[in-house]
Amino acid sequence: MSRTMPGQLYDPAHGDRPTEEQRRAFRSGEIPVAVYGLGKMGLPLASVYAETCGNVIGADIDEDVVAGINDGESHIKREPGLDELVAELVGEGAFRAVAEPSEAAREATVHVIIIPTLLTDDHVPDLSILRSVVDDVASGLSPGDLVVVESTVPPRTCSEMVYPRLQRESGLTAGEFGLAFCPERTASGRALEDIRGAYPKVVGGIDAESTRVAGLIYEEINERGTIPVSDTTTAEAVKVFEGVYRDVNIALANELARMTDELEIDVREAIEVANTQPYCDIHDPGPGVGGHCIPYYPYFLIEGLETRNRLLRTAREINDEMPAFTVRKLAEELASEGKNVADARVAVLGLTYRPGVEETRASPAIPITHRLADLGADVLTIDPMLDNTGEFAGEQVPLETLYDHDLDAVVLVTPHDEFDAIDWTAFERPLVVIDGHATLDLAGTDHRRYAIGTGRPR
Repeated sequence: MSRTMPGQLYDPAHGDRPTEEQRRAFRSGEIPVAVYGLGKMGLPLASVYAETCGNVIGADIDEDVVAGINDGESHIKREPGLDELVAELVGEGAFRAVAEPSEAAREATVHVIIIPTLLTDDHVPDLSILRSVVDDVASGLSPGDLVVVESTVPPRTCSEMVYPRLQRESGLTAGEFGLAFCPERTASGRALEDIRGAYPKVVGGIDAESTRVAGLIYEEINERGTIPVSDTTTAEAVKVFEGVYRDVNIALANELARMTDELEIDVREAIEVANTQPYCDIHDPGPGVGGHCIPYYPYFLIEGLETRNRLLRTAREINDEMPAFTVRKLAEELASEGKNVADARVAVLGLTYRPGVEETRASPAIPITHRLADLGADVLTIDPMLDNTGEFAGEQVPLETLYDHDLDAVVLVTPHDEFDAIDWTAFERPLVVIDGHATLDLAGTDHRRYAIGTGRPR
């Protein structure tokens, strides 16, 4: 292909359309965009694309999600500004959704994939959803199109799987279309802010033209601009390395926290002061690591590479052990009060993997509730974010009924803001309280508190 066709951006032969003209074409909606995956990160991304270019079609296989979006409704909770933005964009005709990805592929010139990468039971990255979406994109891929992968994937996925598969399934050859990896760098609860420019966007293309075009697009979306990197594999590694750093750092904090009793110090205090030195940045300890990111990304490097990755494996083991450590501390504190965990009624506060987010994937509360139940405890679960807690052991009860139960103990796993209003003086008898994040104020009560990383009051 030697010239850029109308409505297209990618052209390795460098067609005669000036860059500023291409920017205007993107902003004006001449370049139709498809976003595949309208989940908690995909819907905000599609919305920011739509507010920028006014011509976005989103694809999601959940027909209820699609119907809701086309009615101007967002299914993502607690995402500031998203409800209003979706309603506005749909009302203006800038954004619509379909349940058939291949339909979106036929209409689009820029294809943005943002779907989850899960793990198998053996902790092997499962790319089956990505392969399926790639095939859908390929079914409508045309010369001059650009494919952008935002999903976090193992390094080399784009070069070794996505690009060859797109060529094979579309019938196009290398150089007829572009491919870039531009990792999602977004947190729930601040997605729109992050996408619009809290951090620069990383862009890495399968070739120089792919990097150029991806950079051109994201410079229109992200006010902080872009950071071009050498290739797709480097960009993939950037995202995985970010998550691996946090997992290893939290594992260090958790290992230090488990020394609290033996050292007879408040490890959190020591960490806080150590971090005043500019070369130290130790994270906070806690009852475990959850979510769809940090517990998963280390396996993107552990599996599939010949490098032994001992540190990554050890960090995963340490963090995976923290729920058991939390339950063990509860049993020890109950024993100090002459009680057996098998005879205890325990309320577990906070089931989502982090505060204010309706997401339970890999939450440490899952193994904590099941371990307590296996030990014979009567488990009650409380989380203001969730209506359905089927994957957790125990009985779900409303927060406002907490005082009505004859409790022996409380375990705080996730410190939702709603728990700040608990009146700890209202319980009829002293409780054993395991504070996973040292956020509870039990001053003036007789409750026996143990905070991970802090221990008991000294």
